[in-house]
Amino acid sequence: MEPSAIRYTSDVAFTPTVKAMQTRLGSREIYARMEAQRGFGTDLTPDVSAFIEAQRSVFLATANVDGQPYIQHRGGPAGFLHVLDARIIAFADFIGNQQYITLGNLTDNPKAYLFLIDYARRRRIKLWGEARVVEDAAWVERLLPAGYKARAGRAIEFTVTAWDSNCPQHIPQRFEADDVKAALEARDEQIREMEEAAVRQEARVRELEAEVARLRALARD
Repeated sequence: MEPSAIRYTSDVAFTPTVKAMQTRLGSREIYARMEAQRGFGTDLTPDVSAFIEAQRSVFLATANVDGQPYIQHRGGPAGFLHVLDARIIAFADFIGNQQYITLGNLTDNPKAYLFLIDYARRRRIKLWGEARVVEDAAWVERLLPAGYKARAGRAIEFTVTAWDSNCPQHIPQRFEADDVKAALEARDEQIREMEEAAVRQEARVRELEAEVARLRALARD
């Protein structure tokens, strides 16, 4: 859709055909109110920025000149996605299977889409925009997560056109293995501390009982 055709921020997704479908299926009134009241977001809020930078996984969608879509997964430690300002997200493009479908698509068509989902908190963020490839070694080095063993030959910069947050309905709750391990270790440590405290308390009780017995003996004498 050309920028001149966009009246509401949600028009990036709600084309005339989509709106006609909403009308036919009965949801148009709901989204018309949304458009009039708030629309999709444009600038990334502090809450959304924090959500993005906390993620360890992202899906990047592109399309070639024929409109054939392609989705690529990118992952890394929390913080590998960098929110540079209210509109720009950047990350090092780690070397993978070297098919370069995303890079080829972006060469012909900069339109792109990011989809982020947090299963543990059952939250997802959708971002529409444009992406470009940056082959600047110094910039790529700055974007690389510290201590992460991966190579990257370039960076991807994503400029946000609009974003939206979905409700948690139908998102299965899942947890990262590292988070589960940390939670179990914290639980086990808490149990150990409680057991040690119980042992100390029991020893103190025995001391007090012995002291009471001693004092009673003295009283009898």
